[in-house]
Order: sequence, then C-alpha cells, then structure tokens
Amino acid sequence: MLRPTPAPAPALRSVLAALGSPTAVDEARTPALRAAPGPLSPELPLPVHVLRISAAPGQAPGSRLVGWRFLIRSGDRAIAAADTMLTPDGWSFSHFFEGPYVAATERALAQAEALPGTYQPRLLSVPELYMLTLWLHAEEDPDGAGPGAESADVLVPLAPAPPGIAPHRPYRVADLLPVLSTRLAPPPLLGSAAPA
Repeated sequence: MLRPTPAPAPALRSVLAALGSPTAVDEARTPALRAAPGPLSPELPLPVHVLRISAAPGQAPGSRLVGWRFLIRSGDRAIAAADTMLTPDGWSFSHFFEGPYVAATERALAQAEALPGTYQPRLLSVPELYMLTLWLHAEEDPDGAGPGAESADVLVPLAPAPPGIAPHRPYRVADLLPVLSTRLAPPPLLGSAAPA
C-alpha cells in the first residue's frame, strides 16, 4: 500500500498557477498539454531526491530533496508532469515536461500498490547515470515488529534505465545502491594501484 506524503501547499499552488497561465502552457515544450481537450489537474505529488555518493571511502550514499513532481492528468491518464523547486522564497514552479518517465512513473506506482507493506513513494534521481527510480520508503509497523525501515526500502528503476539495470523491477536498496556506487565511483588515477 502506498501512503503518499502531502506536497507543500506553495508547491501545489505554483503548479496550479502555471496550469492556469496560457503563457506557461503555450511556452512549455509539451505538445500534450497544449492539445489536451479537457481540464488538466496536478495529481500524485512525489518528492524528488537526488542521490549523493560520497567521495570518502566507506561513507554511505545519501540523498537530498530538490523538488516536487506532479503528474498532470487529462481525463484518465497522465500526459505530462510539472516540477517545482525550492527557492529562497519557498517552493516555486520550475517547468512542464513529457516523455517516457511520465508513463513509467504511473506504471511503477501501480506496481508498487501490489507490493506487501506500506511505503511512502518518492522519486530518486541519479543524474550522472541519467536514471530515475521510484523510491519506496518503507514505513515502520506501528507495533515495531517489522524490520528497520531503511533495510526494507525498495527502488524501482523507471524506463529507460541504464544498461544492465532492469526497469520496473523492484530492488532492495541494499542490493541496488552498491551497483550505483560502483558505477559512480571516479576512475583510478593513472599510475595508481587499482583498488583491491
């Protein structure tokens, strides 16, 4: 079961204002928004985090919140998305976009509903690999009987995924993060010994 975190009200207001602005919609490079026959509504807000791999050996990867993404629905399907970003004045509309990640996000959320457990859906971006995943952050059992939330987190790479990583397959964070860390590690300097 998914238990989404509510988006900050200013983030939602900024997207609603952009959707209501003919200029913002017309200037967006999203033909689907301009051609939509009916009303458009921002739904399924997801916090967007960026993966940080530390250069210090042995230090665990981390993430930081960089924005909120809303799927823009027309009728019964998402046709585009809107991103917001944190500015010194608070949450602000950033841009509209369309493409494979919109449908892939919708598909991954539907898949996640069938997984056992309760999760907070998030997006985790790995810009260096041109990779986006649905991050299912596990919630603790109210009685504390379940495993620690961190060990139960799941990542679902969205299509298109980097070579060698299957899209739309749920991975435990503990299994996928080492693969990503290895791919993101800087290459050894010329003349230095290769790590053991």
